[in-house]
Amino acid sequence: MTNKVSKGRVVVAMSGGVDSSVVAAMLHTEGYEVIGVTMQLYDYGDASGLKQKTCCASRDIDDAAQVAKKIGFRHYVLNYESIFKEQVIDKFVDSYLNGYTPIPCVSCNQSVKFKDLYNFAKQLGAKFLATGHYVTKIIVDGKAQLHRGLDPKKDQSYFLYATTEEQLEFCQFPLGQLTKEQTRQIALDYGLGVSLKPDSQDICFVPNGDYASVIKKHSDKGFVGGDIVDVESGAKIGEHAGIAGYTIGQRRGLGIARPEPLFVVKIDKNTNIIYAGTVKYLYKSEFVIKDVNFLADFDTELKGKELKLRLRSSQAELIGGFLTRLDDGGSYAVKLTTPARAISPGQACVFYIGTRLCGGGIIDIT
Repeated sequence: MTNKVSKGRVVVAMSGGVDSSVVAAMLHTEGYEVIGVTMQLYDYGDASGLKQKTCCASRDIDDAAQVAKKIGFRHYVLNYESIFKEQVIDKFVDSYLNGYTPIPCVSCNQSVKFKDLYNFAKQLGAKFLATGHYVTKIIVDGKAQLHRGLDPKKDQSYFLYATTEEQLEFCQFPLGQLTKEQTRQIALDYGLGVSLKPDSQDICFVPNGDYASVIKKHSDKGFVGGDIVDVESGAKIGEHAGIAGYTIGQRRGLGIARPEPLFVVKIDKNTNIIYAGTVKYLYKSEFVIKDVNFLADFDTELKGKELKLRLRSSQAELIGGFLTRLDDGGSYAVKLTTPARAISPGQACVFYIGTRLCGGGIIDIT
């Protein structure tokens, strides 16, 4: 149903969850011509055993369609399977094969939601693209800045560090100043069937959190057995079934009995060796990041200043640190004011000034 509106057309990225559903309903009520878009990202039947809590199950498409029907706006499903496989799933697999721990949600935002869906919204003549992310957009001196969401438990700025300035100018995030509880109450007020739907917990294309099965389906290279070596002595202390099954900081699955617990502290893809050590070897204060995206000017705003860093999405408190540009021009050295535990190559290092998201990059060398 087409709305009788005066504010113009907008596109809302709808996952089928409560957050994006509320965004669409709110914008419709405000007088926009809302077009809801749900992206089909992979073959659902191919991901057997998918839990209902995952974000892209086929049920979610139906939920988004039901919200659109109830509120009264158009809804479309766009097939991005090939792009998603190439830009997200294949990169996810390659990362594990190379001893990295990837963040596919960042790749998805970077290559699908804020690129292809962005272009689709532009083609429709939309005034903006809206999402259900808990982040806050602020205009300062005529330029858009991205800030952390009001609710620290739901802040999703970590996953949006790769957003470009052009994309940020075109996107809106209506939930940035709301808590999750407030969002659910709005959904109840609208009578939406998704009002009590649980948040997605798993990566959408990883059935039941089983990363290994996804990797094995695409490649067996990461499951070639090798040695587990004591990082302190250099002696072989065990064997592993393939580097793709391990991440930095992992304790379980090593199969080594020691009085003091051992953890995975380094993964070397070139030698197919996993290095294990006691907890003290998990703490580092210096590393390198690559593929850096800045949402602030490095030389005038960040250079030499202590920034606040997030090194993983679940990190409770931000850590102080400094960035230094390396000679190659594309990588940056990070020095923390306090050593951090289990810094993992492949994860993102995202940096802030106050609540402002200033950019981020992929942890490369630890």
